[in-house]
Amino acid sequence: MLLEKKNIIVVGGTSGIGKSAVKAFINEGAFLTVVGRNSKKLSDAKALFGDNGITIEGDASNQETINIAIKQAVGKFGDVHGLYHVAGGSGRNKGDGPIHKVTDKGWDYTKSINLDSTFYSNRAIINQFINQGRGGAILNMSSVLSFSPSSKFFSTHAYACTKAAIIGLSKSLASYYSKYNIRINVISPGLIATPMSERAQSDKEIISYIKKKQPLDGGRIGQSYDLDGAAIYFMSDKSNFTTGQVLSIDGGWTVNG
Repeated sequence: MLLEKKNIIVVGGTSGIGKSAVKAFINEGAFLTVVGRNSKKLSDAKALFGDNGITIEGDASNQETINIAIKQAVGKFGDVHGLYHVAGGSGRNKGDGPIHKVTDKGWDYTKSINLDSTFYSNRAIINQFINQGRGGAILNMSSVLSFSPSSKFFSTHAYACTKAAIIGLSKSLASYYSKYNIRINVISPGLIATPMSERAQSDKEIISYIKKKQPLDGGRIGQSYDLDGAAIYFMSDKSNFTTGQVLSIDGGWTVNG
């Protein structure tokens, strides 16, 4: 098993991409600390791994949440080996959109859930890795919209900005902390069927667009499990010589204009 006895923290591991990764990591032998905001979903996650994992209820944009998660992960399973930061989302319902329409509330909310949460989790886990003296792996979540926009259907500029910032942060961290044997990489998905993308999934015009924009496998919206193989790779020793990389898992989005 590729993750046998790896102690991994998944921030945002109770639904969609994060939940799928939790299942995949467990199947590969990992010990897990799963962070989420919904107590019911956390209970469902706990049922997946029993004594091989713990759950932490909290908001990822509150820096104390990751501090608690790290403390409990170390207390239960010893040194932490990896962080998969999935938490984030759209601010469309809070006022995100084209920049001339973005509200202050929309900007603040989107920045908080995407960029602040990633900054806090990365800072905390890097400090933990340095203290442990053994290195470690971080995988952050961006989006193809951060560098391959689609103005007609996906014009949420605060979202694109924060997801682009995650790439910039990750590459800068990867450069600086490589001397500590800390690896930081990024996944940038195309349109994936998650609770965040329900608007797009129910729009016939967008579905037609996706058939051409993401033509792989019949032209479909991606599924959360499409990202699991890459997540396992980046959390495993198979990626020991890989850092600062951005992997687009997008069904062909970035190569189909």
